[in-house]
Amino acid sequence: MVNRMIENRELTMDDYLAMVRRRLKVILIPALLAPLAGFLVSYAFPPKYTSQSLVLVEGQRVPDNYVKPVITADFTQRIATLQQQVLSVNRLRPVVERLGISKPEEQSKLISDIQANMTVQPVITAISSAAAKVGSPKKASKPSANAEPLPGFYVAYTDSNAKRAQQICNEMTSLILEENLRTRAEASQGTTDFLTRQLEDAKRDLDERDAKLAAFKRQYMGQLPGDADNNVRVLMSLNSQLDATTQTLSRAQQDKAYTESMLAQQLAAWKSSQSSTNPQTLQQQLDVLQSQLLQLQARYTPDHPDVIKTKADIAQVQKKLEQVNAAAANATDTSDKNGAAEPPEIRQLRLQIHQYQGVIEQATGDQKRLQSQINVYQSRTAMSPGIEEQYKLITRDYDNAQSFYRDLLAKKSSSELATNMENQQQGEQMRILNPAGLPDSPSFPNRPLFAGGGLGAGFALGLAIAIWLELRDKSIRTEKDAAAVMDLPLLVSVPWVADEEETSDSGDGRRSFWGHRDGPAPKDQERIEV
Repeated sequence: MVNRMIENRELTMDDYLAMVRRRLKVILIPALLAPLAGFLVSYAFPPKYTSQSLVLVEGQRVPDNYVKPVITADFTQRIATLQQQVLSVNRLRPVVERLGISKPEEQSKLISDIQANMTVQPVITAISSAAAKVGSPKKASKPSANAEPLPGFYVAYTDSNAKRAQQICNEMTSLILEENLRTRAEASQGTTDFLTRQLEDAKRDLDERDAKLAAFKRQYMGQLPGDADNNVRVLMSLNSQLDATTQTLSRAQQDKAYTESMLAQQLAAWKSSQSSTNPQTLQQQLDVLQSQLLQLQARYTPDHPDVIKTKADIAQVQKKLEQVNAAAANATDTSDKNGAAEPPEIRQLRLQIHQYQGVIEQATGDQKRLQSQINVYQSRTAMSPGIEEQYKLITRDYDNAQSFYRDLLAKKSSSELATNMENQQQGEQMRILNPAGLPDSPSFPNRPLFAGGGLGAGFALGLAIAIWLELRDKSIRTEKDAAAVMDLPLLVSVPWVADEEETSDSGDGRRSFWGHRDGPAPKDQERIEV
């Protein structure tokens, strides 16, 4: 019950300090003995020696604005990849055989030890850490090989033999550098070969689409989307020409009809005027007059006026007939003479009619030609929307293929430059800044660390023992302890007495005094240890 009451009351800082003073020996003895024990225990472990080399990573010498690097992976990831590649059994076995540091039957064990004890760690400097913090926004950008703030990395190997640790560390460092060169060369050349194959496929596809587009243009020449406006303009022009030709044709037909009517009138008048001088007409008139003369001579005497007049008319008609016959005899072509004999007005009218006929024939031919062309352009205009849709599909695929081909061509050129840069060792380079040295002290066990661990363990053990002793101690040392145990109010407290009879000092640091509770009887007095 006493222990429970003490545990339940609230302890102050003075109580804790009193506990520490009482249990100081219990805490210090394990804390002083444990480091010595830890230091001695460190000698029970076999020593391990760690040899370490420093590799400096230099950026490419050509600015990446001119030649983009082929390797764009994260620096830490690339180092981890190189480590896994050089730690493969196929790469380690030749190294172990070349060094000759183990027996043939122990090579497998040595390879396993190398795989387990080799480490590669990037160099973290104050500048690189600050650059990494500054260059790490919320939305991280794609990592770049030349944007890494890390200047290099450490290669370390731990072995039970210091000389062997140095040899293996140097060999593994050289192997990492060789693997880096080989990997970069293969990556750049592989990228160039891949882009070359892709470019050939893209060129074949582009040629096929180009041929398809050319065939489509030949098939629908004049009906392509770019020809729509021109077709409308040509159609309007043809309609205007057709209207003008129609008007010309109508005007020529009217003029021809009018001229033909005028020619008919002129011919009628000319024929009527020519009837009196016509040989047939004159012969008929002569026959009629001779017949009349015979009738008159039968009835009248030669001196009769009618007979004399008839003879005079006969003589006049005979004279005209002789003149006409003489003119006809001198002519070589009767038809030409007859045509030449026509008046100039009639010949002009005939020429005009001939011209009008030519104009009519020309206008009719132009009208048919224009109407045919109008039908062609009208059909082109009507088919233009459907052809435009097909043309857009073909040209869109062609433009995409052409753009893809140009992009691949640019990437291939950039990859070839990067490959040449890697072949000439102008890209990112790794060189050994500090080769692996011969370790003069073991890296394990770390005896100061063992001693420090023993110190911490001893201090924790002493503190645990002190707490355990305090929890088991049921002594009453203060007025608060007495009030908590009695569960009664404290009425009187007796001050400390310096007399040796009333006070005594016990060996455990406790003092004794006499006090009493409420009541006069000496039997109620009790001794309280504090």
